[in-house]
Amino acid sequence: MPHPLRIAVLASGRGSNLAALLAACERGELAAEFVLVASDKATAGALRLAQDAGIPTLVLDPKAYPDRRAFDLDLFGKLAASGAELVVLAGFMRILDGEAIAPWAGRMLNIHPSLLPRYRGLHTHRRALEAGDLEHGASVHFVTAELDGGPVVAQAVLPIEPGEDEQRLAQRLLPLEHRLLPAVVALIAEGRLAWRDGTPWLDGAPLAAPMRLARHGLAPA
Repeated sequence: MPHPLRIAVLASGRGSNLAALLAACERGELAAEFVLVASDKATAGALRLAQDAGIPTLVLDPKAYPDRRAFDLDLFGKLAASGAELVVLAGFMRILDGEAIAPWAGRMLNIHPSLLPRYRGLHTHRRALEAGDLEHGASVHFVTAELDGGPVVAQAVLPIEPGEDEQRLAQRLLPLEHRLLPAVVALIAEGRLAWRDGTPWLDGAPLAAPMRLARHGLAPA
């Protein structure tokens, strides 16, 4: 039986998606070992979650580095030293240097609160509402040097309710994010989802379109 997938998590905030990953492990839905949780903010709630779970933590202050590239090269050097096989960005609020992440091609995932390619970057809920969209959602994608631009592997879709505000939309979407991310990571841990020549493959074939979160897990689009 293969060893549990060694995962490092990067987070800048409260760590709710990290908590979802840990819960999936406890339920036996994800065979993973968390080798490091790193943050650019010493006050990040994700660090406390990791410490409570006995996971090693790391804080790096971006202001201590001459530029973004130097910070990222040091960070990803430390991730490599941790033995991580997969890096998960779970609310890590930084744009990453292309050179620093190049060795991690196909080994790094991000969860983004929009239906990519719509609304890359910040304030996604507000932008969806301002555009008059009928639906919103979250996407999990492989990370590339392009901001929120790597291949999307799975999405959760949520109808926007009449009169909904930004906060309410974010609150309704979060539970779907907490199901979506562990489901994708589990596919990698099981060897079903892989990266080949710049393309996601699922069960031995190229992934033609992002999977959708359904009642009982992920389903073809």
